[in-house]
Amino acid sequence: MPSRNKMTMFASAFLTCVCSFVVICVVLATQNWVRSDVYFSGTNSTVTVRLTYGLFRGTCEQLVDAGLQVSEQGFPVAGGLSGTKTRSTNTAIIIILVLSLLSSLLSSGFTCTNVFSNPYQTFLGPIGVYTWNSLSGIFVLIAMILFPVNTEANDLSLELTHHCSSYETYLGAAHFYGYSYWIMLLIIFLNITSSVIIYFYDHARYHKKKQQERPIEDAPKDGILF
Repeated sequence: MPSRNKMTMFASAFLTCVCSFVVICVVLATQNWVRSDVYFSGTNSTVTVRLTYGLFRGTCEQLVDAGLQVSEQGFPVAGGLSGTKTRSTNTAIIIILVLSLLSSLLSSGFTCTNVFSNPYQTFLGPIGVYTWNSLSGIFVLIAMILFPVNTEANDLSLELTHHCSSYETYLGAAHFYGYSYWIMLLIIFLNITSSVIIYFYDHARYHKKKQQERPIEDAPKDGILF
Protein backbone atom coordinates (compact mmCIF):
# COMPACT_ATOMS: atom_id res chain seq x y z
CA MET A 1 0.00 0.00 0.00
CA PRO A 2 1.45 3.42 -0.93
CA SER A 3 2.38 5.84 1.82
CA ARG A 4 0.15 8.83 2.58
CA ASN A 5 2.78 11.18 1.19
CA LYS A 6 2.96 9.30 -2.10
CA MET A 7 -0.82 9.17 -2.42
CA THR A 8 -1.05 12.93 -1.87
CA MET A 9 1.68 13.80 -4.38
CA PHE A 10 0.45 11.48 -7.11
CA ALA A 11 -3.17 12.54 -6.54
CA SER A 12 -2.09 16.15 -7.10
CA ALA A 13 -0.26 15.13 -10.27
CA PHE A 14 -3.35 13.19 -11.38
CA LEU A 15 -5.48 16.32 -10.96
CA THR A 16 -3.14 18.40 -13.14
CA CYS A 17 -3.11 15.66 -15.81
CA VAL A 18 -6.92 15.57 -15.87
CA CYS A 19 -7.00 19.37 -16.18
CA SER A 20 -4.58 19.14 -19.10
CA PHE A 21 -6.85 16.55 -20.76
CA VAL A 22 -9.90 18.81 -20.32
CA VAL A 23 -8.13 21.87 -21.72
CA ILE A 24 -7.05 19.95 -24.84
CA CYS A 25 -10.70 18.96 -25.36
CA VAL A 26 -11.67 22.65 -25.08
CA VAL A 27 -8.98 23.62 -27.61
CA LEU A 28 -10.26 21.07 -30.12
CA ALA A 29 -13.94 21.91 -29.57
CA THR A 30 -13.82 25.73 -29.72
CA GLN A 31 -13.36 27.84 -32.85
CA ASN A 32 -11.82 30.99 -31.39
CA TRP A 33 -8.28 30.17 -32.51
CA VAL A 34 -7.78 33.28 -34.61
CA ARG A 35 -9.64 36.31 -35.89
CA SER A 36 -8.40 37.48 -39.29
CA ASP A 37 -9.32 40.73 -40.99
CA VAL A 38 -8.69 40.24 -44.72
CA TYR A 39 -8.78 43.42 -46.81
CA PHE A 40 -9.98 43.71 -50.42
CA SER A 41 -10.56 46.70 -52.65
CA GLY A 42 -14.17 47.13 -53.76
CA THR A 43 -15.98 49.73 -55.83
CA ASN A 44 -14.84 53.07 -54.33
CA SER A 45 -14.34 51.42 -50.95
CA THR A 46 -12.32 48.90 -48.99
CA VAL A 47 -14.05 45.68 -47.96
CA THR A 48 -12.95 43.82 -44.84
CA VAL A 49 -13.78 40.15 -44.54
CA ARG A 50 -13.60 39.21 -40.87
CA LEU A 51 -13.03 35.52 -40.14
CA THR A 52 -13.08 33.78 -36.78
CA TYR A 53 -12.24 30.11 -36.97
CA GLY A 54 -10.64 27.06 -35.41
CA LEU A 55 -9.59 23.69 -36.75
CA PHE A 56 -13.04 22.48 -37.81
CA ARG A 57 -15.44 25.40 -38.25
CA GLY A 58 -15.52 29.17 -38.45
CA THR A 59 -17.68 32.23 -39.11
CA CYS A 60 -17.22 35.17 -41.45
CA GLU A 61 -18.76 38.58 -42.09
CA GLN A 62 -18.12 41.46 -44.49
CA LEU A 63 -17.54 45.04 -43.40
CA VAL A 64 -17.54 47.95 -45.87
CA ASP A 65 -16.06 51.40 -45.22
CA ALA A 66 -19.48 52.98 -45.58
CA GLY A 67 -20.65 51.00 -42.55
CA LEU A 68 -22.55 48.25 -44.35
CA GLN A 69 -22.24 44.88 -42.69
CA VAL A 70 -23.24 41.58 -44.25
CA SER A 71 -24.76 39.11 -41.79
CA GLU A 72 -22.44 36.56 -40.22
CA GLN A 73 -22.38 33.07 -41.68
CA GLY A 74 -20.67 29.81 -40.78
CA PHE A 75 -18.37 27.67 -42.88
CA PRO A 76 -16.37 24.44 -42.53
CA VAL A 77 -12.59 24.59 -42.15
CA ALA A 78 -11.39 20.99 -42.06
CA GLY A 79 -13.50 19.95 -45.03
CA GLY A 80 -13.51 23.24 -46.89
CA LEU A 81 -9.84 23.63 -47.81
CA SER A 82 -8.68 23.16 -51.39
CA GLY A 83 -4.98 23.98 -51.05
CA THR A 84 -2.65 21.03 -50.41
CA LYS A 85 -0.45 22.87 -47.91
CA THR A 86 -3.26 24.35 -45.85
CA ARG A 87 -5.30 21.13 -45.81
CA SER A 88 -2.37 18.88 -44.88
CA THR A 89 -1.10 21.27 -42.19
CA ASN A 90 -4.56 21.63 -40.65
CA THR A 91 -4.95 17.85 -40.62
CA ALA A 92 -1.51 17.47 -39.06
CA ILE A 93 -2.44 19.90 -36.26
CA ILE A 94 -5.61 17.91 -35.51
CA ILE A 95 -3.68 14.62 -35.41
CA ILE A 96 -0.97 16.13 -33.19
CA LEU A 97 -3.54 17.44 -30.70
CA VAL A 98 -5.31 14.07 -30.64
CA LEU A 99 -1.94 12.46 -29.83
CA SER A 100 -1.46 15.03 -27.07
CA LEU A 101 -4.94 14.17 -25.79
CA LEU A 102 -4.05 10.46 -25.68
CA SER A 103 -0.75 11.25 -23.94
CA SER A 104 -2.57 13.25 -21.25
CA LEU A 105 -5.03 10.40 -20.83
CA LEU A 106 -2.21 7.89 -20.38
CA SER A 107 -0.42 10.21 -17.96
CA SER A 108 -3.65 10.49 -15.95
CA GLY A 109 -3.93 6.70 -15.89
CA PHE A 110 -0.32 6.26 -14.76
CA THR A 111 -0.61 8.81 -11.94
CA CYS A 112 -3.91 7.28 -10.81
CA THR A 113 -2.28 3.83 -10.75
CA ASN A 114 0.49 5.15 -8.50
CA VAL A 115 -2.03 6.61 -6.07
CA PHE A 116 -3.28 3.12 -5.18
CA SER A 117 -0.26 0.89 -5.89
CA ASN A 118 3.53 0.85 -6.03
CA PRO A 119 4.73 0.01 -9.57
CA TYR A 120 7.77 2.15 -8.84
CA GLN A 121 10.55 0.30 -10.65
CA THR A 122 8.58 -0.22 -13.87
CA PHE A 123 7.52 2.09 -16.70
CA LEU A 124 4.20 2.52 -14.87
CA GLY A 125 6.06 4.57 -12.24
CA PRO A 126 7.48 8.11 -12.48
CA ILE A 127 9.36 7.31 -15.70
CA GLY A 128 6.08 6.67 -17.50
CA VAL A 129 4.55 9.87 -16.08
CA TYR A 130 7.57 11.91 -17.24
CA THR A 131 7.39 10.33 -20.70
CA TRP A 132 3.70 10.95 -21.36
CA ASN A 133 3.75 14.46 -19.89
CA SER A 134 6.74 15.35 -22.05
CA LEU A 135 5.11 13.97 -25.19
CA SER A 136 1.88 15.83 -24.49
CA GLY A 137 3.73 19.12 -23.99
CA ILE A 138 5.86 18.62 -27.12
CA PHE A 139 2.80 17.83 -29.24
CA VAL A 140 1.03 20.98 -28.02
CA LEU A 141 4.11 23.11 -28.68
CA ILE A 142 4.32 21.77 -32.25
CA ALA A 143 0.63 22.60 -32.78
CA MET A 144 1.22 26.14 -31.50
CA ILE A 145 4.00 26.57 -34.07
CA LEU A 146 2.18 24.99 -37.01
CA PHE A 147 -1.05 26.95 -36.68
CA PRO A 148 0.46 30.45 -37.17
CA VAL A 149 2.59 29.04 -39.99
CA ASN A 150 -0.56 27.76 -41.69
CA THR A 151 -2.48 30.98 -41.03
CA GLU A 152 0.14 33.48 -42.16
CA ALA A 153 2.75 31.70 -44.31
CA ASN A 154 0.26 29.46 -46.14
CA ASP A 155 -2.45 32.19 -46.32
CA LEU A 156 -5.09 30.04 -44.69
CA SER A 157 -7.33 33.03 -43.90
CA LEU A 158 -7.19 34.26 -47.49
CA GLU A 159 -8.19 30.83 -48.76
CA LEU A 160 -11.14 30.66 -46.36
CA THR A 161 -12.56 34.00 -47.53
CA HIS A 162 -14.06 32.31 -50.61
CA HIS A 163 -16.83 31.03 -48.31
CA CYS A 164 -18.29 34.54 -47.97
CA SER A 165 -16.55 36.79 -50.49
CA SER A 166 -15.71 36.90 -54.21
CA TYR A 167 -13.40 39.94 -54.24
CA GLU A 168 -10.19 39.47 -56.18
CA THR A 169 -7.97 42.48 -55.36
CA TYR A 170 -6.28 41.37 -52.14
CA LEU A 171 -4.74 44.16 -50.07
CA GLY A 172 -3.50 42.37 -46.95
CA ALA A 173 -4.58 40.79 -43.68
CA ALA A 174 -4.23 41.19 -39.93
CA HIS A 175 -4.40 38.25 -37.51
CA PHE A 176 -5.36 38.24 -33.82
CA TYR A 177 -5.04 34.92 -31.99
CA GLY A 178 -7.84 34.05 -29.58
CA TYR A 179 -8.23 32.18 -26.32
CA SER A 180 -8.53 28.76 -28.00
CA TYR A 181 -4.95 29.22 -29.19
CA TRP A 182 -3.39 30.82 -26.12
CA ILE A 183 -4.80 28.37 -23.57
CA MET A 184 -2.49 25.76 -25.09
CA LEU A 185 0.19 27.46 -22.97
CA LEU A 186 -1.85 26.33 -19.96
CA ILE A 187 -1.58 22.73 -21.16
CA ILE A 188 2.22 22.97 -21.28
CA PHE A 189 2.23 24.57 -17.81
CA LEU A 190 0.04 21.78 -16.40
CA ASN A 191 2.30 19.11 -17.91
CA ILE A 192 5.36 20.77 -16.37
CA THR A 193 3.60 21.10 -13.01
CA SER A 194 2.66 17.42 -12.98
CA SER A 195 6.24 16.38 -13.76
CA VAL A 196 7.65 18.74 -11.11
CA ILE A 197 5.32 17.28 -8.45
CA ILE A 198 6.50 13.75 -9.26
CA TYR A 199 10.13 14.90 -9.38
CA PHE A 200 9.93 16.40 -5.88
CA TYR A 201 8.44 13.18 -4.54
CA ASP A 202 11.06 11.11 -6.37
CA HIS A 203 13.88 13.33 -5.08
CA ALA A 204 12.58 13.25 -1.49
CA ARG A 205 12.24 9.47 -1.64
CA TYR A 206 15.79 9.06 -2.94
CA HIS A 207 17.16 11.42 -0.25
CA LYS A 208 15.29 9.52 2.49
CA LYS A 209 16.64 6.22 1.21
CA LYS A 210 20.20 7.56 1.33
CA GLN A 211 19.65 8.83 4.86
CA GLN A 212 18.58 5.35 5.97
CA GLU A 213 21.66 3.75 4.39
CA ARG A 214 24.14 6.24 5.84
CA PRO A 215 24.36 4.86 9.45
CA ILE A 216 25.46 1.47 8.11
CA GLU A 217 28.01 3.04 5.79
CA ASP A 218 29.41 5.28 8.56
CA ALA A 219 29.56 2.55 11.25
CA PRO A 220 33.09 1.74 12.64
CA LYS A 221 34.72 -1.29 11.07
CA ASP A 222 35.51 -2.75 14.50
CA GLY A 223 31.84 -2.61 15.41
CA ILE A 224 30.89 -4.41 12.22
CA LEU A 225 33.39 -7.20 12.97
CA PHE A 226 31.76 -7.91 16.30
